[in-house]
Amino acid sequence: MTILCKLRFSDARSLYWCLLLGMLVGGVTEAWGQTQESATAADTESTAGAIPDSETPSQKLDQLLAGVDASKLPALSLLVARDGRVLYRRTIGLANLEDSIAATAKTKFRIGSITKQFTAAAILRLVAENKMALDDTLDQFLPSFPRGDEITIHHLLTHTSGIPSFTETQEFWQRVTSPATEAEVIASFQELPLSFEPGKKYHYNNSAYFLLGHIVAQVSGKSFGDYLQEVFFRPLGMNDTGIHSPDLNLDLEAHGYSLEDDTFKPALNWHMSQVGGAGAMYSTVDDLMLWNEALFGGRVLTPELQEKAFTPYQNDYGYGWLIGKHRGLQTIGHNGGLNGFVSSLIRYPDQNLTIVTLHNASPSIPEMNPAAVTSKIAEMFLDAEMEPPVVHQVDTKVTPEILSRYVGRYDYGAAILVVTLEEGRLFAQLTGQGKAEIFPSSETEFFWKIVDASLAFQVDAEGRCTGGKHTQNGHTMNVDRLPDHVVVKLSTETLDRYVGLYDYGPATMTIRREGDRLLAKLGSQPEFPILPENETTFHWQVVQASIEFKVDDDGSVSGATHTQGGQQLEVSRIRTPQPE
Repeated sequence: MTILCKLRFSDARSLYWCLLLGMLVGGVTEAWGQTQESATAADTESTAGAIPDSETPSQKLDQLLAGVDASKLPALSLLVARDGRVLYRRTIGLANLEDSIAATAKTKFRIGSITKQFTAAAILRLVAENKMALDDTLDQFLPSFPRGDEITIHHLLTHTSGIPSFTETQEFWQRVTSPATEAEVIASFQELPLSFEPGKKYHYNNSAYFLLGHIVAQVSGKSFGDYLQEVFFRPLGMNDTGIHSPDLNLDLEAHGYSLEDDTFKPALNWHMSQVGGAGAMYSTVDDLMLWNEALFGGRVLTPELQEKAFTPYQNDYGYGWLIGKHRGLQTIGHNGGLNGFVSSLIRYPDQNLTIVTLHNASPSIPEMNPAAVTSKIAEMFLDAEMEPPVVHQVDTKVTPEILSRYVGRYDYGAAILVVTLEEGRLFAQLTGQGKAEIFPSSETEFFWKIVDASLAFQVDAEGRCTGGKHTQNGHTMNVDRLPDHVVVKLSTETLDRYVGLYDYGPATMTIRREGDRLLAKLGSQPEFPILPENETTFHWQVVQASIEFKVDDDGSVSGATHTQGGQQLEVSRIRTPQPE
């Protein structure tokens, strides 16, 4: 599912303080980069059938890739396997842009949240050995964790614990490039109040999976990485997979990049000790194929526990896997993302088909987004077995008055969808992405034309919209409508006094005025408007965050308090703009 990170998944636009989960992205263009002229393949192997038929899926994919000049782009590594046999393997682009080092199928990529299925499998292996149980409570492993007696292992696995996700706090982004102990990371979110009662809601949660990785180490008596090596990686022949650390000095490692102002630059380099069981692994396309073959071949989990792992609980999430459908075919998998890296590992279980896509850039160009690429590849190889694509019809009778009740902000977990009404048409914009029109198929159901996604708004008896259900590629996600902010109008003189640079630790927030509004940009992340609630307090629409400026007696601004994710960050003003 490419909804938030990814989508859960991705895409992979970097959000202010959110671990990429994936986002809504458009489909891959027919030419995969219509302005490109030639293909550069650092590693190519196309073994599907070896039939001289230009219509075979492998040759269709070759033709698409021929439209991508990857000689100066980050890498895209692909693998398709069916019944344990590699049908297609190809890598294009560069593992290292600075030194023009081409990537190959042996290139190691950080895989982000794909790590979660390994964390979940480790927990389930310990459950199978009767060393722990799914209904064990968190306080059995961390006695001092507040309300730990109410939070079960099941809650942690299914993102229903209510514990705030630490990657959505400003503190995480202050320390993400530095090494950390597990105790330090847990302490960063342990005292935060629960966002909801355990089991009552779903919120994609990196804190939960960090805790699960910690519990694996505690129960097994080994480090999380050593346990995975001993139980999974070495027995399965996954020799190019592990927990990432800069101390490893890995050979054939991809460097991460971010697209900034149409140029790929080195991405914020996370120290993966900061995310542990939530997303710290690196791997290759072949190793991830080996994993899926072992997993779906019954060599990783017992049948009973595998059934539990692949059961869709809230928002179609199992235990470390997302369960969905793609044009009528079941899918089981996960996407991953962090600054500089995006990945996708999907299984079509009834067809015994695995697709692996790894990319070393985020944000990146849409044509190289792994979630979108994976979907396109699946349709090439499985089109004859799929249901026909859904064709939506626009309901032209829906009036602007009806459309207006949906205007507002909707909680997509790590991002916010902003819905606006402009000249009688409804538009939706997810954090970090462009604005796109959504079209009514009925009074309550709307769809995107640029991507296979729809949103059914929920309306109460009084005609007020309370939330909605987002559906994309067979996955569904319940979203709540967020309270509307009061927005006041301030003079340009008042706005101008807040213009300047603010110290956010490893990054600088730049605030500038454009007309009658302020725009804020943190480091290399996208620029977003901040809207005034009163003379000193402003809020973002695209994330649940606010900033209150500190105005001294003489009217000067010395700093501000940033509030987000239940935490506050005191920031100082670095300087004001110089007169032109």
